[in-house]
Amino acid sequence: MPTLKFKYFLFLFTLLSLFSCTNTSNSADFIQKAKGRYLYNSDEVIDVYFKNDVMYMAWRGATDIKPLKINDSIFYVKEMNAKIKFLKNPADQLTYMALVPKEKDQPVTYNYKKLKDGEKVPSEYLKDNEFDKALTGYLAIKERDSLNPVIDEGNFNSLGYAALREKKYDEAINIFKINVALHPTSANVYDSLGDAFRKKGDTIQAIANYKKSLEFDSGNARAKRIISRLEKKE
Repeated sequence: MPTLKFKYFLFLFTLLSLFSCTNTSNSADFIQKAKGRYLYNSDEVIDVYFKNDVMYMAWRGATDIKPLKINDSIFYVKEMNAKIKFLKNPADQLTYMALVPKEKDQPVTYNYKKLKDGEKVPSEYLKDNEFDKALTGYLAIKERDSLNPVIDEGNFNSLGYAALREKKYDEAINIFKINVALHPTSANVYDSLGDAFRKKGDTIQAIANYKKSLEFDSGNARAKRIISRLEKKE
């Protein structure tokens, strides 16, 4: 009986054989249909683009991922360990990157929706300092799934303090404000926002946020010390 390792190499050999016999270029109609950005998850995008009519992808920091062309409509993406095709979903008439079912009797699923031109995910708005749009996107994610790791409090805290270390005070304040909006009952988010205002030199807002932190954690000795020190300076 063939081992799993043997089956895997046989599978790769078959794919490579198919690839070697298949023209890697694509038609103009297919390129127009497939090129674009696809929503992989609530805050992550797969970018599909073409060079010399050959398909490439950018995903999770990797660029120039070159899918193996199986035929004119199906491609194998090693990094995803999946075969993909591009289909229009009859339910919304939008183009999707669909994973090809592993079994013939499995139904087609429309996995990754093609984004509209100019449409961004929240982290992209955040990177571009479009904080209101970023917040709107993150709040929508929270409404759909309050446990989504994309809106984890610690992630925003780390981003905010990274901005503080670079003395980007307004950026840090806006990031911490997003964290406050997403986690309004957390003492830590107000404490962090207080730090950002304090570093900027806005004593009034710093004190207000440290006091807000104490409403949710009356044992925050650090906040009490900072408030006492700041109030003496006023």
